[in-house]
Amino acid sequence: MEAILALEDGRVFRGRAFGARTERAGEVVFNTAMSGYQEVLTDPSYHGQIVSMTSPEIGNYGTNGGDEEAGRPFVSGFVVRELSARTSNWRATQDLHQYLSQHGVPGISEVDTRALTRHIREAGALRGVLSAIDRDPRSLVDKALRSPRLGEIDLVGQVTCREPHRWIASREPRWATPVGVGDGRRLHCVAYDFGAKRNIYRLLREHGLELTIVPADHSAADTLALRPDAVFLSNGPGDPAVATYAVEAARGLLGRVPLFGICLGHQILGLALGARTFKLKFGHHGANHPVQDLRTGRVEVTSQNHGYAVDPDSLPAGAEVTHLNLNDHTCEGFLVPDLRVAAVQYHPESSPGPHDSIYLFREFRSMAEAAAGAGGRDGEVPR
Repeated sequence: MEAILALEDGRVFRGRAFGARTERAGEVVFNTAMSGYQEVLTDPSYHGQIVSMTSPEIGNYGTNGGDEEAGRPFVSGFVVRELSARTSNWRATQDLHQYLSQHGVPGISEVDTRALTRHIREAGALRGVLSAIDRDPRSLVDKALRSPRLGEIDLVGQVTCREPHRWIASREPRWATPVGVGDGRRLHCVAYDFGAKRNIYRLLREHGLELTIVPADHSAADTLALRPDAVFLSNGPGDPAVATYAVEAARGLLGRVPLFGICLGHQILGLALGARTFKLKFGHHGANHPVQDLRTGRVEVTSQNHGYAVDPDSLPAGAEVTHLNLNDHTCEGFLVPDLRVAAVQYHPESSPGPHDSIYLFREFRSMAEAAAGAGGRDGEVPR
């Protein structure tokens, strides 16, 4: 059965439908990872987006429950060049077509994804509609033009948890790499769920942190009442400026407890500090982005998924840019030592991607340890 991907600027891509036979709109982005498609599909940061994979063949190892980063796929649609006709992996429980069908996500294969990627790179991120129902290109382009932009929707509010809860799971021992946990104490970390990936929570726990997960609109006062040794701000979808409640909460925590943000959490902390964020032309999505740690000169290959960035020139006095994207020189991390604030724009937990950046969890653990050891839990963080 034919499917069509139509973009708001009139460009149309035809292909073969797979997954759910339905129609969905979203911002069209491309991901450069060569594997890890199930982790991409289930990353809540992709909520509201249609994802095109640049790797030429997708689906060859099927899907399984262990590779999910959330309880279901969050992408609006999935675009591939070639859908593998065969699934070959001992862990597979479904093929990709079955998995997307089960979860109501439309897919399209036999698309010239190289041409689509070049078009997005030149035109920037575009709204699109992927349909296996309506095959009228003009109708679909009109639907794309009428669909909301990411900056017009509170996507975080759609993906966050509803109630505070504990997290106790770690990675399976056969997949885990031993990590140190500092002085051996279990410290209490409150983690804001803006659309978090499971592997972030697993790694925080492996680094000796007892986790209480809270919704995105949890106030600073309610968080401090939980008496945390540290607070974590997760990844998530959309424009950070829309999630005003999250920015307000982060602002209320500055100087009170050690803070670490990843991806959207990085942007939320930037806004809380008074910095500006801006939309990237086509975003960073993939598992092979080079980032330099400016403190050491070391280059990390990183996993990334974001469409917005922090303007480093707008960060306040006392803030230090710590990480730089070597492709476009955007800010990939900052530190505010006096406030015990650290943030990175990329995903040190990988899933998918390399493990070059796991050391950042150790740094967060050490920051929490230092504050707890100096009595920082009960009031102002010691300076």
